[in-house]
Amino acid sequence: MPNLTLHSVALTTAAVLTVSAGAAAAQQACTNYTVQDGDTMASIALTAYGTSNYQPIFNANRDAISNPNALDPGLSLVLPCEDGNLPNGQSASDIIAAQQERFANSAQSSAFKRPIKLVTGNGWAPFADETLNGGGFITRLGTTTLQRGGNNEQFSISFVDDWNSHIETLLPLGAFDVSMAWNIPDCTNRSYEWSWETEVRCTQFHASAPVYDIVFGFYSVPDGKYAGATSFDDLHGATICRMEGWPLHDLEQEGLLRDDTMTVVQPATARECLDAVITGTADIATFELQLFADAMSEMGLNANDLVENPYVSTLSSLRFITHRSNPQGQRYLALMNKGLNEMRETGEWYAIISDSLNEHNERLLDAIN
Repeated sequence: MPNLTLHSVALTTAAVLTVSAGAAAAQQACTNYTVQDGDTMASIALTAYGTSNYQPIFNANRDAISNPNALDPGLSLVLPCEDGNLPNGQSASDIIAAQQERFANSAQSSAFKRPIKLVTGNGWAPFADETLNGGGFITRLGTTTLQRGGNNEQFSISFVDDWNSHIETLLPLGAFDVSMAWNIPDCTNRSYEWSWETEVRCTQFHASAPVYDIVFGFYSVPDGKYAGATSFDDLHGATICRMEGWPLHDLEQEGLLRDDTMTVVQPATARECLDAVITGTADIATFELQLFADAMSEMGLNANDLVENPYVSTLSSLRFITHRSNPQGQRYLALMNKGLNEMRETGEWYAIISDSLNEHNERLLDAIN
């Protein structure tokens, strides 16, 4: 049976890369920035923060950016402050406190009803980790969406790091109602042959609206054969590295897994993927931006060693899921979707994410010091 383990989250870190002295001063953290011709998400992040990890910029401008590889000149971007707050004077903690006060008197009466049982992984800070405030930002988003969506039933949260068990046993048998959170493919797209993994996700589970969108970058050595690729068609024939347990449906959708000339290698760690590209065992490493920044920092690498392709990337949405056999599953997801819309409108969605990221980064710095 194919492995369904999904390590859909990764450590966040401020991997510091070298920035040239001639970098545009206008690209500063905690300001608004107008995209110029030739800008890329990575170049803006490098200038503003000293790291190629542009996921925080993407988070803050999700409504304005549909494709991170196609920034239109003249587009106005919000560049978050170093602590994750937005440059509008409102801190994440202020927004969260205001919304908590607003809903403080919401009634919770679950007489004769069992609690809604939520489950997530553990040890995946800042996404899901019971040592973080609220259990990490995916956990905080899940519980808060229920509250903001009008739920008046009690709920419980459990941390089970065996992701296989969520999808193979715990949800199908009704031990839990909602698992947080999974990379789910576009299940309306039948233009390609689904893998067994995609078939299971799309036919056995209901999924919420996208909760958090992550970017998968494609990385190679600067002078590599595929460094100049301008489309996915240019990657045919490459050996691609993505870690074991991470989803492959985005590669399926781009036709990369249907090409007999291509090879996908799946080691256990990000470091092994980067080593494979540096030593020539693989042509391209592709994984989540924050994990790339973390691995680069740990290995002491910079933009002279590995570069992100500015033309190709994929997006994957983390969603809450319920098994189709759960008679209340779709009702729970409807509540969570309603709450998610509310949180996006009030700014609480971004505030929770930035607050958790800041907490996690502070812990990393304390550990280093």
